[in-house]
Amino acid sequence: MLTTIEINNVRCKGCADTIKKTLKKEGFDEVTIDLSCEPRKVTLDIKNEASLAQVKIILRSLGYPFCDEEISFSDSAILKVRSFVSCAVGKFNVEDSTNNS
Repeated sequence: MLTTIEINNVRCKGCADTIKKTLKKEGFDEVTIDLSCEPRKVTLDIKNEASLAQVKIILRSLGYPFCDEEISFSDSAILKVRSFVSCAVGKFNVEDSTNNS
């Protein structure tokens, strides 16, 4: 079932590319990210509640928590740092793949 999740800390296409690549690698299909609105929305095929929990863990590990999560100040800072790293990786991978073409 296609499910849309609102997430924090997504700033650009680099962030979106990292999220898409990671979720697709973990077996989630039809991953799209809407960068035109705030908060950002990720839409993907969720098969069950366990899949949703897995997505939450994956996104949080990349620095992109669900909007409805309660996050302490220190966790928020850590997640923002993680998201900056994920964003940079996404930008680097896109630039690297276009240079290799």
